[in-house]
Amino acid sequence: MADSIRFFINNGIQDTQVLEFFRHELKRAGFGGVKIIKTPMGNRVIVYTVRVGSVIGRQGRNIKRLTHILQERFGLENPQIDVKVVRNPTLNAEVMASRLISQIERGFHFRRAAYSLTRKIMAAGARGVEIYISGTLTSQRARTEIFREGFVAKCGDPAFKFVDESVQQVTLKRGVLGVKIRIMKPETTLPDEVTFKTPKDLKPIQEAAETKALEVATEEEEKEEVIESEATQAPSTELIESLPSAEEATTAQEELPKEEKTTDTTESVDEMIKKIEDMSEEE
Repeated sequence: MADSIRFFINNGIQDTQVLEFFRHELKRAGFGGVKIIKTPMGNRVIVYTVRVGSVIGRQGRNIKRLTHILQERFGLENPQIDVKVVRNPTLNAEVMASRLISQIERGFHFRRAAYSLTRKIMAAGARGVEIYISGTLTSQRARTEIFREGFVAKCGDPAFKFVDESVQQVTLKRGVLGVKIRIMKPETTLPDEVTFKTPKDLKPIQEAAETKALEVATEEEEKEEVIESEATQAPSTELIESLPSAEEATTAQEELPKEEKTTDTTESVDEMIKKIEDMSEEE
């Protein structure tokens, strides 16, 4: 049990070290996050960035250097780096946190920088944003200021799926400041949301149902027509069984004239007997 716990702790420490390394190395490239996937062939490292060219470098020199460092310093077996572009940097918490830190380092007031960042994020279509700035902000006593706008899920499955989070630190003369940004994506569908359909929305559904009903009715009519045509063309098995065979028909035809002949002979004999009797009476 202790070995399994230690295994997961070491994996978490390794992931955090790799994240901090890429933040430092790809600061000017607009680093947007990293994902490590372990495969049977090795480790696949997916790096999200705003500027892909600066990550790869001339003739792939920079990306070769990064793979060598991952293998030697962090002990990743056969690392393969895939670079992907961040489609919307304004909705990426990692990119926005690095921008806020750079503004604070250049001397911007933290409130002004935070409010401008929240407006940009909400204008990009986010459902909500939260910015936490903690440390010795205006006095020697440390405190935390929160800037909120919109709705951001705090727990549950929506918070795990639809909320992008980033935590970074910046060192100033007066001390260390911590920055935490949480952005809720615009394509979020919460489980308690109810959508009411208007009659306009129901029209295509009704038309589809009517067309389907017509198709079913036509199929049934075609089946009935096929059954009727088969019944008229092919006689039933009972009628076929009731009909006599060819041999029985021939024997019946042969027997009919014999009966007629026997009846004729019997009738002629009776007439002859009557005639003889009449002749004897006359004599």
